[in-house]
Amino acid sequence: MALSGGIWELDLHGMTTVQAKVAVDAALRRCDKSVYRLRLIHGYRGGTALRDSLRQEYRGHKKVLRLECGLNPGETDLVLREF
Repeated sequence: MALSGGIWELDLHGMTTVQAKVAVDAALRRCDKSVYRLRLIHGYRGGTALRDSLRQEYRGHKKVLRLECGLNPGETDLVLREF
């Protein structure tokens, strides 16, 4: 997990949906006030099942204000608080 200016990046390549959920849940527990985004790097060339399940799972999560899907279809940002 890399920290860059309040953004934590979590690489989920090669994980199953269950493994990715465990990793994201653990990262959300470790996030402190200095972290305002958790960037999930899930990829998309191998299919969209992981991306879709993560977006569905964390769309209504109590720590997540909103999801942002930028220009890169292989990443999803969980916005934890406004910058």
